[in-house]
Amino acid sequence: MNGKSIVGIIMIVAGAGLLAYGGFTTTKRENILEAGPLKVQADVKENHSVPPVLSWALLGGGVAVLVLGLKSK
Repeated sequence: MNGKSIVGIIMIVAGAGLLAYGGFTTTKRENILEAGPLKVQADVKENHSVPPVLSWALLGGGVAVLVLGLKSK
């Protein structure tokens, strides 16, 4: 497999995953209270939605890159 084929497969998997789940979640730690040496922190989850059009574009682009990568051999 060449580099184009690997990139195409990664794009296809990412596009299909985003279509299935509709987005992704990240977690970041925020300071809630700081009083001298005392710190109170909390983990805050943020949901990020990805429009289906972008997911389809990623999926289609992955298929195109994969086909072009296989034809260039």
